[in-house]
Amino acid sequence: MGFPTVRMRRMRRNKLIRRMVRETHLSVDDFVYPMFVQHGDGIVQEVPSMPGVYRYSVDMLLKAVEEVIELGIPAILLFGIPEHKDEFASEAYAEDGIVQTAVRQIKGSFGGDIVVITDVCLCGYTSHGHCGIVSEDGTVLNDATLDVLVKVALSHAAAGADIVAPSDMMDGRIKAIRSALDGDGFENVLIMSYAAKMASSFYGPFREAAESAPQFGDRRSYQMDYANRREAMRELSLDIEEGADIVMIKPALAYLDVIHQARNLFDVPIAAYNVSGEYAMVKAAAMNGWLSEKDIAIEILTAIKRAGADIIITYFAKDAASWLSER
Repeated sequence: MGFPTVRMRRMRRNKLIRRMVRETHLSVDDFVYPMFVQHGDGIVQEVPSMPGVYRYSVDMLLKAVEEVIELGIPAILLFGIPEHKDEFASEAYAEDGIVQTAVRQIKGSFGGDIVVITDVCLCGYTSHGHCGIVSEDGTVLNDATLDVLVKVALSHAAAGADIVAPSDMMDGRIKAIRSALDGDGFENVLIMSYAAKMASSFYGPFREAAESAPQFGDRRSYQMDYANRREAMRELSLDIEEGADIVMIKPALAYLDVIHQARNLFDVPIAAYNVSGEYAMVKAAAMNGWLSEKDIAIEILTAIKRAGADIIITYFAKDAASWLSER
């Protein structure tokens, strides 16, 4: 049967009916808010290419985290900017490193009121800006990097991180980190793996915020070719087998097909990272009056959820939490 017996517009007739039959429900519970922390005192420094996103010193970060908690956002994803960089990313796993210090203070102040996720990678801590140890000929060494990533993950867990999130895309790092965490008594610390992280041009503003751009070459030898969806499924599958509790697809908006296929194939929580370039494009267009920031952001986040993401890491989290509360 079709028209006139079937009239699909009946279910769109008013706001309440539309709410009743809505298939995808976006909630503040879906959000993780990324935050940047650096050394110093009294620092709240806006990232030029990411309006509304800031780099904080630890004292000011605590005030910002309190706002995140008040908005009902369940988790933050923490990125650190070190004072010094070297070829071996030694500050990434230092006991008094910026992330380790921030995690201890956040947990000391707020305890279980916020889930703290820490990014486990070396790019922001290496003098060359790559995500691993680099040989004399410029090759990023996979297995040598694993030892350093393990040290980073263990130092974050010891500081009190609830979830560690390896973002380096080295082969075998989930197995190495899971084994090390379990062996050191951190069996309850989760791993959220950046499992399908594409070699994307959408990361530009983040690299400015985290001071993590590579000083030579690019990251295509370890980050994924964005043309390959089947390969992404292999990466996800391998990380799940190695012990990842949550797997992530990054970026989100241009990879909704990858998120959707992953949701159909894997029965684990799936995160999607609505990355800096996606955020900056919306911000720039809204500031020029070309579109409504609120409407387009909620539409994008709903699309990510509809595609199958359980968790959405987004710089819109605070604004979206406020917008959703107004509905």
